Amino acid sequence: MSLITRRSARATTPDRVRPGATLWLTGLPSAGKSTIAHALGDFLVGEGQRVQVLDGDEVRPHLSAGLGFSRSDRDVNVARIGWVAQLLASHGVVVLVPVIAPYAAARQAVREAHAAASVPFAEVYVSTAQPVAEQRDVKGLYARARAGEITGLTGVDDPYEAPQSPELVLDTVQLDLDACVDLGHALVDQLLEES
Repeated sequence: MSLITRRSARATTPDRVRPGATLWLTGLPSAGKSTIAHALGDFLVGEGQRVQVLDGDEVRPHLSAGLGFSRSDRDVNVARIGWVAQLLASHGVVVLVPVIAPYAAARQAVREAHAAASVPFAEVYVSTAQPVAEQRDVKGLYARARAGEITGLTGVDDPYEAPQSPELVLDTVQLDLDACVDLGHALVDQLLEES
């Protein structure tokens, strides 16, 4: 007969993980959000930072499959992406979120959830004039919306509520990509120092 004894595990408390931060890049379709986020992400990785880009086009099929583009569905999508960003950032990752998030209330809810969890958050408004965004549109969404082939495109037949007090405004008509990355990098450093 074997005797099974219970071993007591020594309780250990891991060192507190210093939070990362979430930078939410909002703006019209084709404003340059993803381009800036990926370039900034590459720069931060080069510095040894843990980084995750949650690009709206890439994340939506996985987190929000089955959702449409009604206001309520868009708000659910933003909330889900915000939750994942907050979770990653709480574990020391710098999370860059290039997602249109057209409605101010949904963005504010994400900001408040981060604050409640003591996770640094900043809103970056990629402010690009709509005619410029339409010229840059590699997906042809604006042309399809103007031709009546699709409906509900933000900035055409669905509103975009621009941020009233973002931490950073990047006008991609006035600023080149390097300048946008430099400004984004400075904001990340500020958020990490404050955490």
